[in-house]
Amino acid sequence: HMNIKFQRKVDRYIGAFICRIFSLFYRKSKDEDDGFQAKKFLVILLSEMGSLVLAYPMFQQIKKRYPEAELYGLLFEKNKEVLTLLDVTAPENILTIRDTAFGAFTIDCLRVLNRIRKLKVDVVIDCELFARISSIFSFLSGARIRVGFHPHTQEGLYRGNFINRPVLFNPYHHMSRQFLTLAAAVDSVGVPKAKQPPGSINLRAPRIDFGRYEIDAMQARLRADFSAVADKPLVLIYPSGGILPIRAWPRNYYSQVAGELMKKGYAVGIVGLEQDRELASAILSKCNNPACIDLTGYTHTVRELMLIFQFAALLITNDGGPGQFAAMTPIPTIIFYGPETPDLYSPVDAKATIFYNPLPCSPCLTAYNHRNSPCDGDNLCLKQIPPEQVLKKALEILEESETASETAAP
Repeated sequence: HMNIKFQRKVDRYIGAFICRIFSLFYRKSKDEDDGFQAKKFLVILLSEMGSLVLAYPMFQQIKKRYPEAELYGLLFEKNKEVLTLLDVTAPENILTIRDTAFGAFTIDCLRVLNRIRKLKVDVVIDCELFARISSIFSFLSGARIRVGFHPHTQEGLYRGNFINRPVLFNPYHHMSRQFLTLAAAVDSVGVPKAKQPPGSINLRAPRIDFGRYEIDAMQARLRADFSAVADKPLVLIYPSGGILPIRAWPRNYYSQVAGELMKKGYAVGIVGLEQDRELASAILSKCNNPACIDLTGYTHTVRELMLIFQFAALLITNDGGPGQFAAMTPIPTIIFYGPETPDLYSPVDAKATIFYNPLPCSPCLTAYNHRNSPCDGDNLCLKQIPPEQVLKKALEILEESETASETAAP
């Protein structure tokens, strides 16, 4: 994947420059506010997979308010599957860009832009906070209405003055609510846009229904591949920080909790991507127990991971995609926050237990610093969440669900 530092540099210097140039050429025209019927909506949500789950209520709201409209999505190719699972638009309406290499990225940008121009979209809703590429897309799309976050009087991320439905980013409101504000801004005339609360909207993540046969097949595959864990309740851990390692709870804490859970008769599965193998093998060697299994790269799709969530007993995870996906399945979760705040990014899920230690410097990954933390890597906000406390909570959740299933059993 393209290096995140390189992406930030390009965005900061080239992105900001392009936004300034476009702003010079942009003149607000009368027909931007004449209340025409929007027929085609494009939602741009390039960043992380988890954000797509948080944007689900916004997609529902657009469909409700504009039942005639056709909905398109633009995202990174690796995130396409999540939008398909959410089932908010037809798969052929999902436009994707590869972020694997700069060349592929450039080619895809030109190809997608060409398609957007041909589609003649009326409204672009740009959900990005951390980059300017989506704002540039928004301008070049030819859409009459361009909704996006804008600093207004704050010194936030400058994304051009051609956003003609500028929405005030609000660091005190959960992202699901802020995405709803973007949808409400399409028809709003005040300044700032969408001053009215969105009404009583269900912010819950959707439940994705999987067929029984699909769940059973995954369970059988797991039992066949890892016979040592076949008859034990399975606890999953996601110890990776993804593209932001600062978000990871210490590796040895995960090993400690895993060790204690195995003493109590649980199996532990380490989930993650292929590139998390090294991290997983470090935890495996520390645990040194056949009941601890490496599932990094074992699931090839988000759907497969969510199938394991259907029968696993608990997920202990860093802030990231897996916690958001778990909200769409029956699995309870324990999620660690610190560099990010749960006030904005927690899954909207009653089964989630949040551990958050708001130190004076936390949260340090924000919309104002391009998620470029000033931390020297000593993430005390996470290191000060004691494994003993996490273990205690994990056992409580596990015992509670065991009691519930015993009561439910005939």
